Amino acid sequence: MAGSDIKAKRVEGTGAVGIGRARIRQLQVKIGATTAGRITITNGDGGATVLDLDFSPSDTHSVNIPSDGVLFTEDPYVSVATNLNAMTIFYS
Repeated sequence: MAGSDIKAKRVEGTGAVGIGRARIRQLQVKIGATTAGRITITNGDGGATVLDLDFSPSDTHSVNIPSDGVLFTEDPYVSVATNLNAMTIFYS
């Protein structure tokens, strides 16, 4: 029996993710071909940086977060999305 249900949300730029308080468990990130990518996710708009990740260009990346994932007490907010084509956030 699973401990919790995992949900998914696709985003394509900056702004509120729209999932409320959540634990992010995994990210699937597609970066464009021209330059390296960067994703910064904060705890709400203007909150503390929780995830700040750099990616090589022209690739799809899977970011697996161990254990129970990363807790966002406020709605996660993508404050930086450099060269991001799309990102799917898996959360509970």
